[in-house]
Amino acid sequence: MVIVVVGPTAVGKTKMGILLAKKYNGEVINADSTQVYRDLNIATAKVTKTEMEGVVHHLIDICDINDDYTVFDFQRDCRNCISDILSRGKVPIIVGGTGLYVKAALYDYKFDVLNVKFDYSSYSDEELYNRLISIDPDTSVHKNNRKRVERALSYYDSTGNLLSSKDKTNDLLYDCIFVGLTTSREILYDRINKRVDSMIDLGLIDEAKSIYNTGVRSKAVMTPIGYKELFSYFDGKSDLTSCIDLIKQKSRNYAKRQYTWFNNQMNINWFDVDFDNFSNTVQKVINFIDVK
Repeated sequence: MVIVVVGPTAVGKTKMGILLAKKYNGEVINADSTQVYRDLNIATAKVTKTEMEGVVHHLIDICDINDDYTVFDFQRDCRNCISDILSRGKVPIIVGGTGLYVKAALYDYKFDVLNVKFDYSSYSDEELYNRLISIDPDTSVHKNNRKRVERALSYYDSTGNLLSSKDKTNDLLYDCIFVGLTTSREILYDRINKRVDSMIDLGLIDEAKSIYNTGVRSKAVMTPIGYKELFSYFDGKSDLTSCIDLIKQKSRNYAKRQYTWFNNQMNINWFDVDFDNFSNTVQKVINFIDVK
């Protein structure tokens, strides 16, 4: 059995994963694409040693910020972790909000080697997206995510197949129980805003400044929400309040995209979180798992 805990940012996934690991003699496998990198701690809401409560966590702090760690790498590493944990009679508990990482690891998700590189630089963002939806009207790729739009078009131009069809494989490789944590939009957005404030109090500005000073602008640095948004403040181009507000806005938008992705790609069993008494939610999840 593999237990999978997913959901949007700031909904309590980390805590749920740890409590389930203690209940079922499990070990946690991180499925957040940003927490694999060392030195990216506060903005990524990386679990601390104290928060782990002695539970073993895998695939955290395994890369430097200059490394290009891909979903292909995660698929390999996560499956190795699952095999290792199961071989020792324990329960793998995958926890994270990076949907594509979860999908690639648990489903029969194959990567095609594209030998031809296509140049789409002559297309505007709008032209590129219009071409994609003319080919694949059901695409889930957001029109503002040019990198993903180019990947979808490159996949089609190379194989003649739709990337959306490939992404929606439903062939699970493991006996999985999917647990999704959710709450109302108002409560979630308030939690996100307060968590960003807490990150500031914990030293996010100093952490971002130390990364800024390295001059590194790799995928690891530019992907998480919370670092690049502060760079314009360090450059003297924006005031701090505006940068913090932008972090909150982008985090709320990201949470919305996470919901959309999981609902479109996986059969999730959703549980409304009782933040006043989190143990109530934990018990509901345990009751659900025990009858499976």
